[in-house]
Amino acid sequence: MKTILTTPVEFSCGLAMKNKFMLAPLTNTQSYEDGKLSDDEFNWLTMRAKGQFGLVMTCASHVQASGKGFPGQLGIFSDEHIEGHKRLSQEIKSHGSLAVVQIHHAGMRSPRELIGEAPLCPSQNEKYGARELSLEEIEQLKNDFIAAAQRAQKSGYDGVEVHGAHGYIITQFLSATINKRSDKYGGSLENRARILFEIIDGIRATCGDKFLLGVRLSPERFGLELSEIKQICELLIAVSKIDFLDISLWDVYKLPEEKEHQNQSLLGHFTSIDFKNVKLTVAGKIRNGDDVQNMIKAGVDFVTIGRSGILHHNFPEHVIQDENFIANDTPVTEDYLKKEGLGEKFITYMKRWPDFVN
Repeated sequence: MKTILTTPVEFSCGLAMKNKFMLAPLTNTQSYEDGKLSDDEFNWLTMRAKGQFGLVMTCASHVQASGKGFPGQLGIFSDEHIEGHKRLSQEIKSHGSLAVVQIHHAGMRSPRELIGEAPLCPSQNEKYGARELSLEEIEQLKNDFIAAAQRAQKSGYDGVEVHGAHGYIITQFLSATINKRSDKYGGSLENRARILFEIIDGIRATCGDKFLLGVRLSPERFGLELSEIKQICELLIAVSKIDFLDISLWDVYKLPEEKEHQNQSLLGHFTSIDFKNVKLTVAGKIRNGDDVQNMIKAGVDFVTIGRSGILHHNFPEHVIQDENFIANDTPVTEDYLKKEGLGEKFITYMKRWPDFVN
């Protein structure tokens, strides 16, 4: 298993990831309110590169000021952000890790108090106080995702991941429950997925074939249907423009919520897809060495680590050296988290999670 875990993952774009460990894109609220990189966020991410994550991904980085999803979010919506991103990408890559930005827009989940205006959504949404995007604004949104990818490339990153999961703006387009449009961006699954495919096409056209390109999707919550997300995966694989799919399952061992699909695990629904040249990674309670082994044996190409990557900046090193490695139990002390590279704001954020911090 040690050999398998350290066998490089070779992507269609020509890049290779040195092992099977990716750091999940984790909200950490550590950067400046204008979206510029802070030293705390720099330290948190570069420590994970030192700890031998083969791919280090930033937190969700918003492509428009109006798409900010949380305080202290790292931005990529302005050329003013490039200087910080250059510093970050260079340091990550100096440790042999691939450096990737997750590009994001929170849509209706952008808190009004953060952005100073009504949040945006494919359709008006009373629950979130969100207003409907015009066709011109959808065109601008698409172009801003593409521009963010170009900014990432100028900053020296190896690639980007388009955030299409967790109820943010692309999920809102995909969801028949949230998206009530009657134009070319609403109605059929093809129409609801149109903006995602247009963004992918635009990034490939402007950043070229050697730029690493991934998409994160989640198959449940926010009105998503498992069968539709599987169809989108199959279409993304068929058009052959992305390098990897990052499927956020919340729990890699759970059954689907939809009873008609409980004939196999949620993971099994995705590992049964023919991914062809596209690589598959999954996230959701992959916490110990045994979990990592189980995922690789199940057919996952590489694992995405969140919680255990917070607890151990060198989680990959631990598992490569001991395939039965067990991550530390929580709660842990603030001092412990500081030693693992978390700043004060990140530690405060983690206190939102039950029994994580003493």
